[in-house]
Amino acid sequence: MVGETYDQVADGSTAVSLHYESPWREIGLARALIEARKDDLRRGVTTVGPHRDEMVILLDDFPARTHSSQGEQRSLALALRLASHHLVHQETRTTPILLLDDVFSELDPNRSAALLANLPPGQALLTTTEDLPSRARPERVITVRAGQILNPIEGGR
Repeated sequence: MVGETYDQVADGSTAVSLHYESPWREIGLARALIEARKDDLRRGVTTVGPHRDEMVILLDDFPARTHSSQGEQRSLALALRLASHHLVHQETRTTPILLLDDVFSELDPNRSAALLANLPPGQALLTTTEDLPSRARPERVITVRAGQILNPIEGGR
């Protein structure tokens, strides 16, 4: 699902794979915690467990963390968010509200247009510090300047 969503947002075709890395799984969480206990007490943190696991994401077989542009990383983050939105909808049969903060800041015009074209049905709240892309057709625009809400514009820009 993430690969398809990435292709839609990135407006292209890229192989996306996700791998969950959990170093403690081979020996079990209880044993890993016991083995790390002395060091954890000394450091004052828990160094083993699901909160320390990693999700390795590959784009065309290269680690996205080190081999992706800002636009690719932003598209990937949006693809993960949209895929989770689709999954919640599929599992719950309800349409969640989609919240995307500062969504256009690192997207080029093509990726911005692709995102707008592939927003899921339902209510979406998108914030941006940039001008709206020319293809955006919002139902309402609310401008906030210096902490003050300016006149909301109904049905457009």
